[in-house]
Amino acid sequence: MGDVALLEKVGCLAYKIGSDDAWNIPFLREVAEMGRPIVLSSGMCTMEELRESVSAILETGNSDLILLHCVTNYPAQAEDANLRCVESMKSEFGLPVGYSDHTLGNECCMAAAALGADMIEKHFTHNKKAEGPDHMLSADPQEMNSLVAGIRSLERALGDGVKRPAPGESTTRVNNRKSIVALVNIAEGSEIRRDMIAIKRPGFGVSPKYFDQIIGQVAKAPVRAEEPLSWEAVSLPGSDEG
Repeated sequence: MGDVALLEKVGCLAYKIGSDDAWNIPFLREVAEMGRPIVLSSGMCTMEELRESVSAILETGNSDLILLHCVTNYPAQAEDANLRCVESMKSEFGLPVGYSDHTLGNECCMAAAALGADMIEKHFTHNKKAEGPDHMLSADPQEMNSLVAGIRSLERALGDGVKRPAPGESTTRVNNRKSIVALVNIAEGSEIRRDMIAIKRPGFGVSPKYFDQIIGQVAKAPVRAEEPLSWEAVSLPGSDEG
């Protein structure tokens, strides 16, 4: 009985194909024809080889496919990880792309997640000193817990990419930004000269971007020295501020 037939017999719900079979086109077709989800590691592949493998799978009508960037060394060195392949493969195939890690530690997994990896595969072991090539690069329970917690924190930290003040910046946005501030007492009706104003914290007064326009305007209300100018005390011709 072949491998695929055996797995079908025991009710396998999805197939993970290792890098050693990533360019085994007849095998990929056979697996894809089962119609089940496939996770395909791509270690040792060129992009052209991977194109052929992906095409062979998709041509069966099975598009439930996740690709994993991978470097098949035990352990792989960080300088060989080439994590930007996650982005390249996403752009090339328009499919979910993850990262299968063979490096020591969690750093490359975290970086891959930051680059948009949809799946992280990390070997797991009960003992990093056990015999065999995989154990030294595998995560033990503590390291795996740290990896999962770190990626969950990273997902929150990445946010949605919309540039706006964070909720926690509401106070610092006022306290740390700057306003146009009177250097001397400015009487109501006085013309505001350059030597009468400066730009200082806090930021709840008239914005510094109006500094040049404020010069030459007439104060509508008195402003004490070291007090930020407000739109109640001064306005620009034609301005709706205040």
